[in-house]
Amino acid sequence: MKNPTLPEKIIVASSNSHKIAEIGSIFDGVGLISMSEAGFAGEIEENGKTFAENALIKARTVSVALGCAYPVLADDSGLCVDALGGAPGIYSARFSGGGDAANRALLLQKLRGQDDRKAHFSCAVCLCFPDGTYICGEGATYGNILYEERGSGGFGYDSLFLSDDLKKSFGEASPEEKNGVSHRFRALKDLRSKL
Repeated sequence: MKNPTLPEKIIVASSNSHKIAEIGSIFDGVGLISMSEAGFAGEIEENGKTFAENALIKARTVSVALGCAYPVLADDSGLCVDALGGAPGIYSARFSGGGDAANRALLLQKLRGQDDRKAHFSCAVCLCFPDGTYICGEGATYGNILYEERGSGGFGYDSLFLSDDLKKSFGEASPEEKNGVSHRFRALKDLRSKL
């Protein structure tokens, strides 16, 4: 595995502007291009068994499809709840088969009567180079699942996740507060340290 320097441009295997902005705060000075801006509009089948496998699948799929001269960065992340054996895990976004609100409702239903509310968000990021080599980084942030939603910020499970670092829910935190301790931020920092 080679040890490359920081690339001048990176294609991000996402069209999520919030995610791209968060990546930009870590990869300062690097030109970031969303996959749609780069010309990728296809579907990506995330059939890995881990966050890292799914991140690599996304990065490789976009890299191969575009045949691009720049590296492609992808991430996969989710919520892991101890009392549920790590679920919803890699299925976090499609836990209920509905949207974010349905996912939160199902999580609260499954934890009804449960005192152990420990949980963590986990993230893996992979940077895939045009020659097929890649580097991955991982990060996590720890907390507990609340008994009811608090705050209207963020997305996904943020309003139910009481951060150990912030002592408030991610839904109550400002974007800057959340980004400073988030699983994605830590995974990107881990990846950045390997470049």
